[in-house]
Amino acid sequence: MRKYKSILKIVLPLVLGIVLVWYSLSKISIPTLIQYFKNANYSWIFLGAFLGVLSHTSRAYRWLYMVEPLGYKPKFGNSFMAVYSAYLINFTIPRAGELARASILTNYEKVPFDKGIGTIVAERIADTIMLLMVILIALSLEFEFIYNFFIEKFNPLTLIIGGATLIVLGITGIVLLKRSTNKFVLKIKGFLSGLVEGLLSIFKMEKKWAFIFHTFFIWGMYVLMFYVTTFALPELKDMSIAAALIGFILASFSIAATNGGIGSFPEAVVIAFLLFNLPEEPSRAFGWIMWSTQTLVIIILGGLSLVYLPIFNRKKV
Repeated sequence: MRKYKSILKIVLPLVLGIVLVWYSLSKISIPTLIQYFKNANYSWIFLGAFLGVLSHTSRAYRWLYMVEPLGYKPKFGNSFMAVYSAYLINFTIPRAGELARASILTNYEKVPFDKGIGTIVAERIADTIMLLMVILIALSLEFEFIYNFFIEKFNPLTLIIGGATLIVLGITGIVLLKRSTNKFVLKIKGFLSGLVEGLLSIFKMEKKWAFIFHTFFIWGMYVLMFYVTTFALPELKDMSIAAALIGFILASFSIAATNGGIGSFPEAVVIAFLLFNLPEEPSRAFGWIMWSTQTLVIIILGGLSLVYLPIFNRKKV
């Protein structure tokens, strides 16, 4: 049974990605997409790619703050190459990159595998909190828009009943979480408690402020990378920051849906941008340009990292 589950975890995202690529390219012809690529302003695309590299470099540096308290001092080069290798490997098997990243530190820096995984999980907790903050900022910037959108689409009475239902379900859910001994529920409780524990552990770190700075820097670069790349297409010049934030949020979730966001990334961008009445064709083209650029950077730097890692760590005679 576990074997089949493992196969499904690998096959389903891949199949979904292929279907979404087909769907996306059925909505915009390849010649038209190529024309958008040709006409794009590559100054903004290169700037976006550079900001992406800065964010991943900061991630590699931040990782050192988590490993050093464990009694190890990895080289920054190994941390940097491990991060990019992980991103590249995630394109083949979802979540395998995290295991590979921990393995690289085990092989070249003698950091125990379980401890390496522990630091990566703690990182994910910090990143989840940052994504929630981006969502809250987007909601606050566009509260009136979101409010009017739901008022137009739904009857106010329906919204009130729906809101009240959600509150009741939320309270009921909290009570059940506390009392239940179901294995699945226990996993949820474990995740939530780990989230809180991970957040509190950050403030107990020796270099907590440096860690917090890098966390904000990483996500600041992520958002800025997405936003400045929109300038590459003149059709999107009137985009608001809130539209870019919503696009960034949906695109971030799409990366978890398929291998590296293949197929899902452009369509997530389209869904977000259409909410703000931005033109569909340029939005889809931007999604492909953005995804292709970042993927190319990961393929190049990730591939070079995998090749150079054994050379970089070769013992000098």
